[in-house]
Amino acid sequence: MQLIIFTGVQASGKSTFYKHYFYDTHLRINLDMLKTRHRENILFEAALRSKTQMVIDNTNMTIHDRERYMQRAKDADFDVISFYFETNLESTLHRNAQREGKANIPEQGVKATFYKLQKPTSAEGFDALFKVKLIENDGFSILPVND
Repeated sequence: MQLIIFTGVQASGKSTFYKHYFYDTHLRINLDMLKTRHRENILFEAALRSKTQMVIDNTNMTIHDRERYMQRAKDADFDVISFYFETNLESTLHRNAQREGKANIPEQGVKATFYKLQKPTSAEGFDALFKVKLIENDGFSILPVND
């Protein structure tokens, strides 16, 4: 079984990437939809117990953010895989400005998230790490990371 943890600032392509690559195979756990950590935890624990493959589609910018999932998944015999969405602040702010309604995050919030980044490393316990970059026409470049 797999737990995939996305790491990336808002508007870096995480949810679109999920739809392209994991929609048919992995449950999506996302705080934007669930609204509270309590709800997220209930769904996460149920997926672990039922051996359901899943993607954590949150920003997960710090080691602390990611470790809340890591050990529990390892204890349940899941492989834990990181997908880091590399972007620069200028392009992120541009993509965010194109969003409408609640999907548009205030610029200050995007910047605050961007500057908190601690890139995922194998030292955290990941079984595999990948770097993802957006390319033209909603495409993605996916490269393995060997740190």
